[in-house]
Amino acid sequence: MLIPELLWPLLVYDICSSTVEAIEAKINKYTRKWLGVPPGLADVAMYCRKVKLKLPMKSILEEYKCGKARLLPMLEESDDPVVKTVQPSLKTGRKWKVTEAVDEAKKCLKMKEVIGQTQTDRRGLGSTTAKWWSKTEDKEKRDMVIDEIRNKEASTQVQKAVKQPQQG
Repeated sequence: MLIPELLWPLLVYDICSSTVEAIEAKINKYTRKWLGVPPGLADVAMYCRKVKLKLPMKSILEEYKCGKARLLPMLEESDDPVVKTVQPSLKTGRKWKVTEAVDEAKKCLKMKEVIGQTQTDRRGLGSTTAKWWSKTEDKEKRDMVIDEIRNKEASTQVQKAVKQPQQG
């Protein structure tokens, strides 16, 4: 679990995502050594939430992305007139842009509302309730965007795991 005091500088300062990836790579090296696993073990084995063996660790890069995605709507929808007029930009480098990620998550949530609730497992229809984008308040919308970004990160990790069949 990440300590909020350690994550705060990543959110406040303009640190690019490739720097966060380098920090995470360094931490992963020592975590693998501490766990006693081979150095070639993929990050998917440590951080993926959709696999059978889930370790209680979070990816710093994922938390960085979710924190930046949480910060953007808070600045855009601020009650302070100075913050609203200035519209500060969040710089995250060239690899990942927070505005594009948030816009894509919003579009995906709106599309899910158009598609409707579908059955994805053995539970019957109506056994789960869905939150719809158009019927939620501001804070719930921010939480839905964060969850969508987390789901996108998890799906990219699953795609990475599928490309590495020898690691199981």
